[in-house]
Amino acid sequence: MGSTGSIGTQTLDIISEYNKRFRAYLLTANRSVDLLINQAKKYLPRKVIIADESLYDTLRSELEGYPIEVAAGSKAIAEAVADSEIDIVVTAMVGYSGLEPTISAIKAGKTIALANKETLVVAGELITSLLAQYDAKIIPVDSEHSAIFQCLEGEKTEHAEKIILTASGGPFRTRSLADLEHVTVRDALRHPNWDMGAKVTIDSASMMNKGFEMIEAHWLFGCPAKQIEVVVHPQSIVHSMVAFSDGSIKAQLGVPDMHLPIRYALGYPERLSTEQPPLSLSQYSTLTFEAPDLQKFPLLSYAFDAIEKGGNVPCVLNAANEIAVAAFLCDSIRFTDMPKIAAETMQKIDFIARPTYDDYVATNLEARAYAESLLTKYRK
Repeated sequence: MGSTGSIGTQTLDIISEYNKRFRAYLLTANRSVDLLINQAKKYLPRKVIIADESLYDTLRSELEGYPIEVAAGSKAIAEAVADSEIDIVVTAMVGYSGLEPTISAIKAGKTIALANKETLVVAGELITSLLAQYDAKIIPVDSEHSAIFQCLEGEKTEHAEKIILTASGGPFRTRSLADLEHVTVRDALRHPNWDMGAKVTIDSASMMNKGFEMIEAHWLFGCPAKQIEVVVHPQSIVHSMVAFSDGSIKAQLGVPDMHLPIRYALGYPERLSTEQPPLSLSQYSTLTFEAPDLQKFPLLSYAFDAIEKGGNVPCVLNAANEIAVAAFLCDSIRFTDMPKIAAETMQKIDFIARPTYDDYVATNLEARAYAESLLTKYRK
C-alpha cells in the first residue's frame, strides 16, 4: 500500500532483488497514477488500485490488455488487502489514510510490515487489541523500530529498562530559534542523511516524526513513554538502542538506507543476504549524541503530552500536524506556525478517554476542520 512513495519504491527494489522469493500481488497509490502504471507494467501484479477515483479511467485504459485487475477508491484498497493470496502487507501509505486498510489487513490475519507510523499514533490502543484478537502480527519497517525489534530479539522483555530512539536532528539542528522563523520549504526538505517523501521529511525537520515514533514504540513494544528517551545522533548510523537491567545497552547500526529495514521485515525471521555494501565503521571516526532542544522543536514534547493524556489526543495531534505540514509545503504558513496550530487544536477538541473506531474517524475530521480554520490566522 503506497507503492509509489519512498518506502513503496524501495520495497519494489527488494522484490526485484529477491524475485524468486517475492511477488507483488497488489499495488496501490493515492494520486501518482503515471508511476503506478509503470510499476504495474514492470511487476505485473494481480491487482492495482488508485485511491483517487478521478484517475480510474486513466489507470484502466493504460493497463487494458494486461492481466491486471484495476480498481479505485479507499474502500477498494481496504477490501483488497484481505485477499487470501496475500502473505505480507507493506503499509507505506502516508498519514491517517493508512488506518482503515491496516485494520482490514489485521482482521484478515495478515503479517504487516508497518511503515505507516500514523496507524499506531492515531489508534494504538485499538490496533494492539485487534492484533491479539485476530492473531495478526506487525514487523516494523521504520529504521528506528526495526532496530529496537532487532535489539529485543532473544531477550526477555522484563529485562529491557529503556528504549533509546535516535534522531538525526534534521536540517535545522544547529539553527537558532530565531532562524527557524525564516526557513523555507526548500530548506526543510534538505534532509542531511535520509531520502524520504516530503511529508516525512518536514516531520523530521520539526522533530514531529520522532514524537510519532515515540508513540509508535510505546504501542509496538508495550513500553511506557517515561521509559522512552530521544537522543539526537547526527550521523544516523546507530538507528536505536535498548538499555537492559544489567546496565548493558544494545544498539543496531547500519548505513542510513531504508532498504535495510525493509529487507529485514520481508525476510524475517531469516536475514536475507545482499550484495549491497555494508557499513564501514572506519568511515565514521566519531559518533555523537545530544539531547533534543524542545524549545526549538516543541512538537516532540507535544507527542509526550499526547500519549500521557491518551485517548483521542494523539489522533488530534496527528490530524492537526497533517494540516499544518500541508500548509507549510504550500508556503502558506511559517515553519514555526506548525506547532502553534497543533497546540491550539489539541486544546480545542473534546477529550475521549476510550475511543472506538468511529470516535477516531470523527476526531480526525473535527481536528482537521479546526486546524484548517486556524490557517487564516497564521497565513503569511
